[in-house]
Amino acid sequence: METQELSERLRSHDPAVGLRAVGALHRLAEQVEAAAVARAREQGWSWEQIGDALGVSRQSVHAKYGK
Repeated sequence: METQELSERLRSHDPAVGLRAVGALHRLAEQVEAAAVARAREQGWSWEQIGDALGVSRQSVHAKYGK
């Protein structure tokens, strides 16, 4: 879904359309976060640094992305 289309759907007066757009935003945010975490780890960032940047604990970010 393109940014313009997503933006239009978020402004829709139809709750079903708006909620589907919100779901798409959540999925996109998860993908962007995962890529950023992977990049940070590749560059030697600690789980604590990543957690601080995301505003969560190191334990929670490690539990979500640590392998």
